[in-house]
Amino acid sequence: MTPADLLTVPLDSLTSLNITDPAFKADPFPFYARLREEAPVFPVTLKLRGQQRAWLITRYEDVLAVLKDDKRFVKDKQNAMSPEQLKRAPKLPPMFGALQRNLLSLDGADHDRLKVLVHQAFTPRRVEGMRDLTQAVTDAALGRAERVGHMDLVADFALPVPLTIIGRILGVPEQDNATFNRGMTAFVAIGGSPNPLLIPPLLSFVGYLRKLIKTRRARPGDDLISALVQAQDSHDHLTDDEILAMVFLLLSAGHETTVNLIGSGVLELLRRPDQLARLRDDPGLIKSGVEELVRYVVPAETATERYAAQDMILAGTRIPKGELVLAVIASANRDPAVFQNPDTLDVGRQNNKHLSFGQGMHYCLGAPLSRLEAQIAIGTLLRRAPNLRLSAPPSGLQWRKSFIVRGLQALPVML
Repeated sequence: MTPADLLTVPLDSLTSLNITDPAFKADPFPFYARLREEAPVFPVTLKLRGQQRAWLITRYEDVLAVLKDDKRFVKDKQNAMSPEQLKRAPKLPPMFGALQRNLLSLDGADHDRLKVLVHQAFTPRRVEGMRDLTQAVTDAALGRAERVGHMDLVADFALPVPLTIIGRILGVPEQDNATFNRGMTAFVAIGGSPNPLLIPPLLSFVGYLRKLIKTRRARPGDDLISALVQAQDSHDHLTDDEILAMVFLLLSAGHETTVNLIGSGVLELLRRPDQLARLRDDPGLIKSGVEELVRYVVPAETATERYAAQDMILAGTRIPKGELVLAVIASANRDPAVFQNPDTLDVGRQNNKHLSFGQGMHYCLGAPLSRLEAQIAIGTLLRRAPNLRLSAPPSGLQWRKSFIVRGLQALPVML
């Protein structure tokens, strides 16, 4: 089905639309605009989730309501689904069950307990302390690219920067970056579409992390895993399983979405030379520029899973209890009811109320780190590579087949 078909064929025929397909990921925005107008709550079947039905929420006002309403839209499927629904729900293999108990899959007191403990370890001071290291890693990546005159901006620049930083924050040796990349790739993939071939590398990765946690319990250092081991609140503490789940969450949130932001953000700037020139000519715009790129390219196309805790009516549509609800941030961020000229990239945009980092109790803890990394990486790239240009046509670029996130597989550029 062509992009034009998505705007003309009856919506009833699009409930089997594969929203994880790379062709759809390339430009989902016109279809979401149609949904905002005609069907702001729309059911689709998720092929990467075992044919699970999900309800797409597309208007800004409704997306915001879903993100902030943790009573009707819950994270833990156990708090919403019937026994029959739980049996049919996609699951991680049993050996990875511990990974599911993290901040993004818990509600109420369980969530608040973890959040309080993690806040003690993941402070603004610790993030700001990464500024010099982020600059050094950025400069090193660009130095390697400058020597050869070209690079894959995703693999050679957007990936190493956040991956190295989150590894350093966690206390993982720098030489293990490749291990982390392989492990996280397997984890993300197995969460969307179980594949037996991914189990051995993921098991190996889990084993490595458990050993690292055990080492930090015996010999704490100045790193986040050590802080998580030591964090406590009224005699409470994190178990090894909870630390493991938190590490996986921070690795995923701490590098995957930032990779997408840097890669897709640079692509959009190269496609709009006027906006790229504005950022080059006025480096003071980098903060508003990154906020606009976060709004525009949406490194996370939808918010993470939520489940209807009761039968409900939203925007005139009935959502049955226990069913998956996806708040489409890619649509909310371009809702003309909130943003002036929403389909226009404006690096000087003010009062930018995008929802890319979420809202409410599940607001992204890693937002300050992601902002810092993107500002330094993109700002440094534009300053040091005045002749930066694509070395492949935009129409030939491949987008990742993925659930929730939205990013490029590769972005070849010349310096």
